[in-house]
Amino acid sequence: MFENIRLAFQGILAHKMRSLLTMLGIIIGIGSIIAIVSTIQGTNDQLREQLIGSGNNTVRVTLGSGGESYDMDMSSSLAGVHPVSDATIERILALDTVDRVTCYTNRVLWETAVYYKDRSMMTANISGVDDQYFDTLGYRIRTGREFLQGDYDHFAKVVVLDQIASDALFKGEDPLGKTIEIYKNPFTVIGVVYQPSNFESDIEDIEDYQLMNDGESTGMLFIPKASWPILFKYDEPENVIVKASDTDAMTKAGQRTAKILNSTITVENPSVTYEAEDLLGDLKNKQKMQNATNIQLMWIAGISLLVGGIGVMNIMLVSVTERTSEIGLKKAIGARKSSILWQFLTEASVLTSLGGVLGVAAGVVMARIINLATGIPVGINWLAAIIAVFFSMGIGIIFGLIPSIQASNLDPIDALRRE
Repeated sequence: MFENIRLAFQGILAHKMRSLLTMLGIIIGIGSIIAIVSTIQGTNDQLREQLIGSGNNTVRVTLGSGGESYDMDMSSSLAGVHPVSDATIERILALDTVDRVTCYTNRVLWETAVYYKDRSMMTANISGVDDQYFDTLGYRIRTGREFLQGDYDHFAKVVVLDQIASDALFKGEDPLGKTIEIYKNPFTVIGVVYQPSNFESDIEDIEDYQLMNDGESTGMLFIPKASWPILFKYDEPENVIVKASDTDAMTKAGQRTAKILNSTITVENPSVTYEAEDLLGDLKNKQKMQNATNIQLMWIAGISLLVGGIGVMNIMLVSVTERTSEIGLKKAIGARKSSILWQFLTEASVLTSLGGVLGVAAGVVMARIINLATGIPVGINWLAAIIAVFFSMGIGIIFGLIPSIQASNLDPIDALRRE
């Protein structure tokens, strides 16, 4: 075997240009497939991060009406739907798919709702949160502090901002200890938070807006949920976020939580229910749509492999013709048919394997160029690269089989007579 491999490399090096041209179809085919697989991997990773988050495993369970989030206005409440009780939270925490749970209320604040001196925010998103909110969603304190139990007990008028809201209102000033007005009510800034796993994403519709941390791109304000009635006059129905035990458990955790919350609604209203976002389902659907196009591209790239395989068969037939006398001499001194067969199969597979390795390298380079030129994310799948090399070796065996059989079946006397 090792002698056959040595002879194969010797033959390749003896005809460098011919060997390179023979491998070109394999290089183009494997390189195209690796580049496509890399863009698929990168796009899927980006979709997964956008929909699921970087290891956060959180699922929002929100009150909905007619398939859309229920919109609370300034003067109405929803009969039969109450703030989530401690007993309900305990039932949710008892689920084996749930590690943490937090409850929150949420509204969008429009222009003139939030002021610091003469500065206002065009839009902002305000949430009334409990003491589990920041830990569940992975927020970290950049400066200041989170809410203390005393803030909840004494209905404190304190607010925590994210960095976007802080920059919009304070323009680089230290916000700690300063007072902002929310609907003309003074609230003292006690902290600024951020999420380490934040990522950038285009918001194209209201669903994207809600997915991006309930509108975090417009700036987030957080107040203790006990202080919510100061601004909005009454307790409102709450939404829930659960942190699943792992990514695969997210769908089940969300569905079970929604079932528990729906059991607490005391007025029968089939149009108003708690619904869990099915992030894994959304991810799979988007990946399926993306992959359908990419698979077609891979089939097109596969044509290059077919052309490359035909090229290998052609050059191996030429090689058999050129080395007829050598084959006859080997058979005359006792070489068996299987030895001749394996010698030429090895040469064909080494030729295509080398083309596969070069194709993988070309594919990685093409993927990087695509990323730099278009901004499309790429992720190199090294398992696919290894499979591609073995696949190219298989092409050499398949397309080199006919020339190898022809060489092994040559009559030694006829072979020695041929010039």
